[in-house]
Amino acid sequence: MYESTQGENLRGAAMMSASMAGFTVNDAFMKVLLEDMPFYQGLLIRAVIVGVMIVAFAKFTGGLDLRLTRRDSWIVFWRTVGEVSASFLFITALMHMPLANTTAIMQSLPLTVALAGALFFREPLGWRRLTAIFAGFCGVILIVRPGTDFNFYALYALGAVFAVTLRDLASRQLSPTVRTLPVIFFATIGNAGLGFALFVLGGGASEPWQDIGAQQVFLLVGASAFLVVGYAFSVSSMRVGALAVVTPFRYTAILFALVLGFVVFDDWPDTFTLIGAGIVVLSGLVTLFREQLAAKRARLALNR
Repeated sequence: MYESTQGENLRGAAMMSASMAGFTVNDAFMKVLLEDMPFYQGLLIRAVIVGVMIVAFAKFTGGLDLRLTRRDSWIVFWRTVGEVSASFLFITALMHMPLANTTAIMQSLPLTVALAGALFFREPLGWRRLTAIFAGFCGVILIVRPGTDFNFYALYALGAVFAVTLRDLASRQLSPTVRTLPVIFFATIGNAGLGFALFVLGGGASEPWQDIGAQQVFLLVGASAFLVVGYAFSVSSMRVGALAVVTPFRYTAILFALVLGFVVFDDWPDTFTLIGAGIVVLSGLVTLFREQLAAKRARLALNR
């Protein structure tokens, strides 16, 4: 049986870390950008730039085939709904919360995906993983802290977690023949549509479209480029090295968010937030480990 070499594992881990760095730098760029630019404008322009980058990349690599079966078309539709909803909710939370806090909440994603997979697709979920998921949600409560220190926009970040859960569950149902680039392209079209819809539904009246200066162009292009880098390395990391080795490196996002939050925004999470983030990460690692162990046992059973 083929086993990943140490070199492949290192490359996969590096790619996953680069992916998390790309997504986190994109978030930081958007947070700075939207301090002075209307939400709908930033979202729409970024989506257009990302779309152009994807088309250019597709042309360089052999074209962009958007043809899908009827089944896959519906799955891509629901995946795009999850992606667009997550963009709206997460960026809204990001505008009103520290970068590290929103990123830490998003790290509960492996827990919600595992739980939703068990509820909707009857994927096996033992008591150990259930315990880890419960502990992880306790960590999220520590980060959110309902009460005197409660930030209402933390609910937007939690909503983004559930939206990304829908996106990832839909991704699991896609046929193996569906390539990644068209799926990302449809998500980009959806985000552009969201920006335009927000403009039409009142955003343009309350916050008029602004002229764009050199600094805003830099932030928009930078955010778009790092977002594409995040997508590209995220896909590549799943194809290089062992999944059990590569996947835990998604939690490097918290480290990048802590550094960027402190350097760029002069934000540093309090003790409870750091403890909650640590619990979420540990719970996620336990969940991932148990998933890999269950998958290994299933393969061994089939080979008997």
